[in-house]
Amino acid sequence: MASVTDQAVPAKKSRFPDSLVLIFSMIIIAQLLSYVIPSGTFERAPAPFNESRDMVVPGTYGPVAEAPTLDVWHFLSAIPRGLEAAQDIIFLVFLVGGVIALLRASGAIDALLFRAVRTFDGNPGILIAGTLTLFGMGAFTIGMGEEYMPLIPILVTMCLAMKLDSIVAMGILWASYGVGWATAGTNPFGLLIAQNIAGLPATSGLGFRIVLFVLCLLIAFQHIYAYARKIKADPSKSLVSHVDYSKGFDLPHDVAMTWQRALILTVFIGGIVLFVYGAQTMDWYIGELNTIFLAIGVLTMLISRMAPNDASKTFIDGAAEMTAAALLIGFARTIEVVLTDGMIIDTIINAIASLLEGTGPSVSALGMLAVQTITNFFIPSGSGQAFVTMPIMSPLAELTGVSQQTAVLAYQFGDGFTNMVVPTSALVVGTLALGKIPYVQWVKFVMPLLLKLFTLAAAALVFTVHFGELVGFAN
Repeated sequence: MASVTDQAVPAKKSRFPDSLVLIFSMIIIAQLLSYVIPSGTFERAPAPFNESRDMVVPGTYGPVAEAPTLDVWHFLSAIPRGLEAAQDIIFLVFLVGGVIALLRASGAIDALLFRAVRTFDGNPGILIAGTLTLFGMGAFTIGMGEEYMPLIPILVTMCLAMKLDSIVAMGILWASYGVGWATAGTNPFGLLIAQNIAGLPATSGLGFRIVLFVLCLLIAFQHIYAYARKIKADPSKSLVSHVDYSKGFDLPHDVAMTWQRALILTVFIGGIVLFVYGAQTMDWYIGELNTIFLAIGVLTMLISRMAPNDASKTFIDGAAEMTAAALLIGFARTIEVVLTDGMIIDTIINAIASLLEGTGPSVSALGMLAVQTITNFFIPSGSGQAFVTMPIMSPLAELTGVSQQTAVLAYQFGDGFTNMVVPTSALVVGTLALGKIPYVQWVKFVMPLLLKLFTLAAAALVFTVHFGELVGFAN
């Protein structure tokens, strides 16, 4: 998703390079590598699970007789081509961003979330379980994350009223966000991009991802609820007992669940269900998803009686907020363009596959998880990371006996779970600032949860390697 607003991010500048700086540097490095890495190629053949996609043929790698030499400015001319190659996803990001802005402007999403929080008020267990599920579904379906930022004050207020603390509130938000992205079934900003690169049908493997989503939510609930019970019994054990929360946490206004807002939510849910059905039965993908979201946007405007000019401005503003994400996608796609132009991408894939030779597909799958996890610390954009890593991980999976679905799942786990803690993410920094939570205290709370989730992730990857055909992960 796009970066948080400037108001939400602390004024102190980070010394760590911005995501775009890192990706641009990787484009230059890709070109420099083309001068020192020998060019080579694999033979390719149509994939048995998708004849429109070519897959590498193991054992066919060979050097190129006349290796191309890229001119010094090639990396600059490749950027427009990278943007062009990723245009379908870029347009999707803009359109979805605009429609989500219309949904937010109608008040429907805020009304639903605030209603849920107030309904669960007074029962910590139900509050944690209910909001985890609700927020998690938003991330699982349409990649919601930053949209939850305005809810931080209300979550903190409710938790303080129940003699809990802001760590519980932040745990609810970030655990649901991280789990929803890591196990996503229809998220257009992460899963659908990775599946497209891997040549897989959109939303394929949905059933197993739903199971993982539920299991991960249960782990998150146990971790947060255990902490909540501990500090409720002894407030001095709170990780933020030294922070003053006497100001800045007031309840919002105008969050009534009107019939118009209820109808808008019904339209939205119906649209998501329709897309999942179409993707599963009629091979729907980005074009159809764009159509559905545009229809949701138009219906939202009509039902909420939004003035056309106001709706236009809201849509454009929402799309504009996705500019950073869209540019990251295009620039990240450029890395593959440069590696392909230099004819060294197959050489890199062959070298990695040689290192993993004899280790077995289970170790390869776990290695992919490690690579994706480390990458997310440098490229916290899920869509950007997909375009950086999946062009290499997808053919690597073919060479090491790992299914494409498993490779995609490794990407999801590596991206989603670490989203909770990466210090290079403006969203993490901004939300912690809103909740008045020191980063060190947050790490103390979330690291044990991440260890539990990554243990399940590793087990799930190994399971899909050996029993993938049982859960639709054979491809």
